[in-house]
Amino acid sequence: MSVTLGKPAPDFTAKATSNQTVSLEDLRGKNVVLFFYPKDNTPGCTSEGQAFTEHFDAFHENDTIIFGVSKDGLESHETFKAAQAFPFELISDEDEALCKLFDVIRLKTMNGEEFMGIERSTFLIDKDGILQHEWRKVRLKGHVDDVLQASYALCNPTPVEEPKKPAATDEVAEAD
Repeated sequence: MSVTLGKPAPDFTAKATSNQTVSLEDLRGKNVVLFFYPKDNTPGCTSEGQAFTEHFDAFHENDTIIFGVSKDGLESHETFKAAQAFPFELISDEDEALCKLFDVIRLKTMNGEEFMGIERSTFLIDKDGILQHEWRKVRLKGHVDDVLQASYALCNPTPVEEPKKPAATDEVAEAD
């Protein structure tokens, strides 16, 4: 099973930092950002977490909750969260259930070795549980700004203008 844009995101329950259990069903009424990252305490993952931290208040103003997700255990997550002072929770997905649900496990190569790992990806789920946006193969520069803008748009939809009607004319064409 995988997620599809414009469709309900499947419910899940997972353990997170601060001794929390996160259930998507329990988060209805809030927008939810899930950002999947490869590993705690690595440069790219730290930078991504810091970028979400920098914009945390703006996400909060958009009624959006942020969760980081990786395969690291809760002990590693607690250390990482404390060291970086992340204001959001980190979900532990050691059994890869959530990673598989969102289809983020990919073949990767590092130092000439191939392995299966998390492809940096972010998902934005709206207040009704519908997957509204997904970002795959994320590059960090400008990414969190893009997610924030999408979150803002969910809370502040652009009003739809009614089509303009042709101007009425009182003139009647003269007969030749």
